[in-house]
Amino acid sequence: MKILDRFLRPSRSDLAVPDTHLVQADRRLLLRGGLVAAGSLALGGCDISDNPQVESTLGAISRLNDRVQAALFGSTRLAPTFDVSDITPDFPFNAYYPASKIRVIDGATWKLELAGLVSDKTPWTLDRLRTLPQEAQITRHVCVEGWSAIGQWSGVPFRTFLEHIGADTTARYVGFTCGDDYWTSIDMPSALHPQTILALDYAGAPLPPKYGFPVKLRIPTKLGFKNPKHIMAITVTNDYPGGYWEDQGYNWFSGI
Repeated sequence: MKILDRFLRPSRSDLAVPDTHLVQADRRLLLRGGLVAAGSLALGGCDISDNPQVESTLGAISRLNDRVQAALFGSTRLAPTFDVSDITPDFPFNAYYPASKIRVIDGATWKLELAGLVSDKTPWTLDRLRTLPQEAQITRHVCVEGWSAIGQWSGVPFRTFLEHIGADTTARYVGFTCGDDYWTSIDMPSALHPQTILALDYAGAPLPPKYGFPVKLRIPTKLGFKNPKHIMAITVTNDYPGGYWEDQGYNWFSGI
């Protein structure tokens, strides 16, 4: 199937008492920044326009960043959660396209396709997804563009879903193909994190199209572009799947 080809191919902050999660995040960001700075020094004097080694050197630095972030990631360390009163009014729409191009998907005919290292590849409907245990969270979405917003999401814990379909949870990656021509991937430890969910609802109601109907991955331990919307297919694999922005040079792990 064409939609799977891409993956089958070789608490509010308190100024007086810092939130320990945010302090840890700041330290991780500082370390990652240091790695990038070190890379800049290593490339000092290089002219990107005529040095063929620059691209490979930058790629190596990005891969090093990925390894360091993965080492810092805590499988049980939770992102901060918030109260209903903290929710950002009119949670922002964000995508690689303008709001006028928001995709509208027919939930009645939508089916979630599965591929890769999964024992049961039977497609899932929305009604079937809603029969699984559901969890809710109020967490902060952090955008690589520099803004953040707090929203209320609910849906199926992704670990529960992966276990239900017999996914190989020792595999390295989980890839997502989306109805808006987007794609991305995450590491398996992040997929199994207790706050990673297949979100079906926002603020107690089915996801509106601008937030990713029918299904969005909500993963508050990563930057916003790692939270794909309009998910159409999921692939469990040991082959690096990349992503829309990652293939253009964005850091792949992108944890916060």
